[in-house]
Amino acid sequence: MRMLLSSDLWQPILLTLSLAGLTTTILFVLGTPIAWWLARSGARWKEAIAAVVALPLVLPPTVLGFYLLIALGPSGPGGWLAGLWGARTLAFSFEGLVIGSVIYSLPFMVQPLRAAFEGIGEEPIEAAKTLGASAWQSFFRVAVPLARAGFVGGALLSFAHTVGEFGAVLMIGGNIPGETRVLSIAIYQFVEKLEWGKAHMLAAGLVVFALVVITATMLVEKRLRHTAD
Repeated sequence: MRMLLSSDLWQPILLTLSLAGLTTTILFVLGTPIAWWLARSGARWKEAIAAVVALPLVLPPTVLGFYLLIALGPSGPGGWLAGLWGARTLAFSFEGLVIGSVIYSLPFMVQPLRAAFEGIGEEPIEAAKTLGASAWQSFFRVAVPLARAGFVGGALLSFAHTVGEFGAVLMIGGNIPGETRVLSIAIYQFVEKLEWGKAHMLAAGLVVFALVVITATMLVEKRLRHTAD
């Protein structure tokens, strides 16, 4: 397939897949404990935390991207982090895109996982504890297998959302070939340059990808409802 595509088409595809894959992997690590805590905690302020996590769902991407740009810039925390490896800023870099992607895709991992954990109920966890299982054993041997549909759904939604994001990516990453020019940015650039054939090729690929993800997500949700019942 690579032989059939020019570098200006293949490069953003590879970059987007790398960004989405890395983002989804990080979200597994960060989103799982957050979802577990939201599902199990009795804290009165947990819904306030849930609202903060879900904020990217309703914020305009340009607003989120604007504040991420400030945070990742040389005057924000991103400037200090970038200084650790000799860079001036995390904005307009692949590393900055990863950080931004984790933040704006976080609810797409946490919400399906929270629903899956809540669907398990208390009985399986309590049964594991009465058999002598520790909290970690109960989680990994009982909760995780029972919530596998939530993990699959969260991974699909997180990956797909990262692939399709435009506004926030443009704000914090710009349009740097091989560094921040992902698929959504490449399509926009081809349209601006009136290169309709290349824009059609990438856009059609994303349409097919979106249909596959939607179908898979619906099947996972059906499985999740069946498991909860």
